[in-house]
Amino acid sequence: MVESLNLFELLGGFVISLIIGALGYKRSALSGSGVVGAIITGTLIFGLGGWEWGALLIVFFVSSSALSFYRARDKEGLAEKFAKGHRRDLGQALANGGLAALLAVISQIRPHPFWFAACAGAMAAVNADTWATELGVLNARLPRLITTGQRVEVGTSGGITWLGIGASLAGALLIGLTGGLWLLALRQGWVAAGALLLAATVGGLAGSLLDSLLGATVQAIYWCDTCHKETERVVHRCGTKTRQLRGYRWLGNDLVNLFASVAGALVAAGVWEIL
Repeated sequence: MVESLNLFELLGGFVISLIIGALGYKRSALSGSGVVGAIITGTLIFGLGGWEWGALLIVFFVSSSALSFYRARDKEGLAEKFAKGHRRDLGQALANGGLAALLAVISQIRPHPFWFAACAGAMAAVNADTWATELGVLNARLPRLITTGQRVEVGTSGGITWLGIGASLAGALLIGLTGGLWLLALRQGWVAAGALLLAATVGGLAGSLLDSLLGATVQAIYWCDTCHKETERVVHRCGTKTRQLRGYRWLGNDLVNLFASVAGALVAAGVWEIL
């Protein structure tokens, strides 16, 4: 059964998303296409899910954007390793918020609290992954590859550190707390709030770890023969066309992020059902 759509709420979601997108563009957190992605996902999440869903998106965007600028000078040299910079484009916006938007649509077709838990897990996963990346690269010691434990260069896909894992847990926990507090505000009770907190945190951490695992095994990674550096870019920042080192060419960073959000949603939904 489809719930009756409230056009006023959809319009409100569009306006809120437009404002967030404009602020993100002004602060160089979003590119032009990223603003479009933010409007699409934000309109659906706010307009169909309501403020409790929208709050998860806002917390993710604000916290992850803030961390991308934290000690930015110390991270400048790592930009060549990543497929994209700190300005999110359309692909990144859809990879991070697309699943939550889809879940908001599904929640209108078959209403159930289950979908909010899945949304929280999806947003916790992308938030955890972003926090792990932005803070993990600042670790004093070199990261270890998640598959072998071998020391690798900072910024290497699949490299993990204890600081990064701790940041990942904190990022997931923040989304879980946000969702739990909203359930309390909606008078769903402490049991529901606690279950949501645990589900989102576990789901977010699981999604982040899957992101690292995919990055170490099947994500497309390239090599720049000019700079002698590993990168996620098809064309390196120096202008040299790179050659594929490992992974599948079709599996780029955006798709890896999407898979991580799917894993976060599934794990969170599973934990929610168990509890």
